[in-house]
Amino acid sequence: MTGRENIARNIDKPLVIMYLLLMAMGWANIYSAAYDPDHANLFDRTREYGAQSIWICISLLIGAGMLLVRGEFIRDLAYPVYGFVLLLLILVLLVGREVNGAKAWFGVGGFGVQPAEFSKFATALALSKYLSGLKTLKEVRSRVISAVLILLPVALIMLQPDTGTALVSGAFVLVLYREGLSGNILLIAIMAAILVVLSLIMKVTTYAIPFTDIEVHGQYFLVFLIAVFTFIAFLFVRKFILKHRRKRIYAYLLFGLLGSAAFIGSVDQLIDNMPMHQQTRIRVLLGLEYDPRGYGYNVEQSKTAIGSGGLLGKGYLEGTFTKYKYVPMQSTDFIFCTVGEEWGFLGTTLVVLLFGALILRCIQISDRQRSRFTRIYAYCVASIFFLHLMINVGMAIGLAPVIGIPLPFFSYGGSSLIGFTVLLAILVRLDAERLGQLR
Repeated sequence: MTGRENIARNIDKPLVIMYLLLMAMGWANIYSAAYDPDHANLFDRTREYGAQSIWICISLLIGAGMLLVRGEFIRDLAYPVYGFVLLLLILVLLVGREVNGAKAWFGVGGFGVQPAEFSKFATALALSKYLSGLKTLKEVRSRVISAVLILLPVALIMLQPDTGTALVSGAFVLVLYREGLSGNILLIAIMAAILVVLSLIMKVTTYAIPFTDIEVHGQYFLVFLIAVFTFIAFLFVRKFILKHRRKRIYAYLLFGLLGSAAFIGSVDQLIDNMPMHQQTRIRVLLGLEYDPRGYGYNVEQSKTAIGSGGLLGKGYLEGTFTKYKYVPMQSTDFIFCTVGEEWGFLGTTLVVLLFGALILRCIQISDRQRSRFTRIYAYCVASIFFLHLMINVGMAIGLAPVIGIPLPFFSYGGSSLIGFTVLLAILVRLDAERLGQLR
């Protein structure tokens, strides 16, 4: 039996089937979201669903082509591909086409190509290549290089600016954690996010310090609460922790108190440096501002459309909000509300479960690898899909800020579809060689 026949036999069929099913469902929903009865042909290239059919064909051809590339060649090209995508991100800033205030697109005929979408698989390849050559991630040098590999594309994407695509790079933190990064760093990041939310919520009012007549600004009261909890922790350590371990814990508590106070004091400056529309979206999300006709309009309409679908939905092509275009960006960022209105709760649950199955399959593929490179890459793929799913669905139901992250295979867009296809196709090819992998 030839090597090519072995590869064909070892291709992970469940993953391929889920990919094809999600892409078909996405195409059907784009057709519904952009449906025009005067242009009902599914392949009408003047409409989004017709254009998407072209991107689907291109993606399938590229995906099939990737299955013919040897895994060793993919590993060897990891850094060159990463460098090439960085070059594209630089070029798009110089000669790209501006769309919706972001200089993020190359114009190719009547189509646009967004190189930021390719940074996901390029970074996944480079990070997998680097981490697979390490014995440990505990050295400062290895952490710094890993951070640079992740943050270089982020910095270039933020210059466009495209905050949503840049934030997706947070998925790679999960990969670093899986490869040995201290959980303390992940915990600090989570605590920082909690402090930002609490600081913004408490900022709008004053609070009375218990047992006194003193009223302080909400952010100062938050620092006071942290100081109280730190003091309680100090007493606990003094009473129950062995003496030789106390000094280090005391240092951590002091650092946590001072660091939290300094961070809370910088939240206002952090938020003020954001573009005004992003500040407004954050305030709307946290309930600090009500703007149903402005920045909150998309989310309000999306939530209403999803809620109107009920349990079983209104039926395909029968959604009122979808049919009359009441939700802006309904075929792109808010495609999930089309699913909710026409397919109902059962339909949205099916879509989320299918994405969940795809993510779990990627994790299963990772766990069965002999090659560190493939194992790390599989975790990159799973983390990227997980973050996209959480943020996009969160946007549609009002649990995440609107930052322009597509729902994989559902949102209209060729660059996104090609990027996700390449991401999965590389994994399928590498996994098909798992019996002979040693690197």
